[in-house]
Amino acid sequence: MASCIATGVREPRAAPRNSTIDEYEEICCLGMGAFGAVYKKVRHRATGQIVAIKRLTDAVGFVAQIPLLREAGLLKKSCRDNPFVVGLLSIARNPATMDSFLVMECVGPSLCDLLRQRHHAGMPPLPEATVRAVMWQLLTGAKKMHDGHVVHRDIKPGNILVSADGTIVKICDFGLAMGMDVQEPPYEATGTLWYMAPEMLLGKPDYDARVDTWSLGCVMAELIKGSRLFAHSDAANQLAGIFEVLGVPDETAWPWFSSTPFATQIVPIQGRNLLREFFPETKLSEEGFQVLSGLAAHVQPREAAHRSCRAQAPVVCQDERARTAKQ
Repeated sequence: MASCIATGVREPRAAPRNSTIDEYEEICCLGMGAFGAVYKKVRHRATGQIVAIKRLTDAVGFVAQIPLLREAGLLKKSCRDNPFVVGLLSIARNPATMDSFLVMECVGPSLCDLLRQRHHAGMPPLPEATVRAVMWQLLTGAKKMHDGHVVHRDIKPGNILVSADGTIVKICDFGLAMGMDVQEPPYEATGTLWYMAPEMLLGKPDYDARVDTWSLGCVMAELIKGSRLFAHSDAANQLAGIFEVLGVPDETAWPWFSSTPFATQIVPIQGRNLLREFFPETKLSEEGFQVLSGLAAHVQPREAAHRSCRAQAPVVCQDERARTAKQ
């Protein structure tokens, strides 16, 4: 990954078009996802363009295609004028079976892959300036996504792609995303346990886009720490781990807390926030910690932290570029 992620890329995107799967030839399989999703790297026969396709192997017939088509609609809305969400290029169909495929820009590897490679190579976590620049891109991309009333609900390093030159990161995989302008509560708890917001784990039925902001806070913590901040085996232990570090919120912070399905099972562990003990100033500056502690917070402060990080990171990135140029 480049020493400093770029923050100013803006490339207009053409509207997704319809195509047939016969227009593409397979290069390799990129991997398997949840719910029978298969990702492949393919080449467009006429233009030679390298793209990625996603299909659901278990989806046979039109009705079974609905989740993929729903994902396409949410991705199309989210990636419009948004360079920090993977672009949807086309919706391809197999004329013989009428199966649908999402054709997307080919970006990779994932942030998860890069973190794993750094760990196996014995490399330290990413420097703070790089983390802050990465987070600016992710929060900017998420803000545009949320402005379109789309909540991702599964933001994690595995769903963040890094460009080949290491300068751009993009949110991907909208399979669990939700359109809040068309779907009414109650909302289901979904996503990847280690990155799920506490209000979602508690069963709050009307959570909002701030569940994504929490997930981004977990991503930021992982980039700085080099490992997951909260990594427990089930929802109860995950909540306990969160409350052990951040404290159990009171009714002032969470007026709805006592009405959630699992509130009676929560035993106050401690009231003091211990997050700084995991991120001493040798790892994270005071300014950076204020951003992290706002993102990984009990709901209310997350939106302000979201704005703060997006405003500060370009300056940090520019300072890092200037420092590097002098070396």
